[in-house]
Amino acid sequence: MAVATSSILSSPVMRTLSSRACVSPQFLAAPSRHTIARFSTSVKCMAQENKNDIQKKQKFSDILAFSGPAPERINGRLAMIGFVAAVAVELANGHDLLSQVSDGGVTWFVGSSVLLSLASLIPLLKGVSVESKSDGFMTSDAELWNGRLAMLGLVALAFTEYVKGGAFI
Repeated sequence: MAVATSSILSSPVMRTLSSRACVSPQFLAAPSRHTIARFSTSVKCMAQENKNDIQKKQKFSDILAFSGPAPERINGRLAMIGFVAAVAVELANGHDLLSQVSDGGVTWFVGSSVLLSLASLIPLLKGVSVESKSDGFMTSDAELWNGRLAMLGLVALAFTEYVKGGAFI
């Protein structure tokens, strides 16, 4: 053990780190057996705690329940993509929402719905919570609000085109 420790500490990497004052002198000292045993025990305990916190798997019925994490998120994600696609096709071709759906849009809608639903459900079924991936500007609450606004935008677009009798743009 002492030979392995001394060979690691005398490596070029450790010499470079110690010369740049990145490593404290206590770190460069050879650790005792008691320190190594205590450190390895604490690492095992911390790893088990984190694993238990993250991997809280839910049942499929709980995920798709009315108050579950999946329904509003999946519908919101589909609405965000649908709203952007509907407006983009309307800008590019001048087709309203009804003509987009009747000209083969149902196939694209079903395909993207299945793909996005599976992509949204797989992490949830593995036990990854949405809040654990929420960070900085892209929070889980922002995703919910963007999805809600996209749902309202799709309804408003369809209603406006119905009342107007043609494409909105």
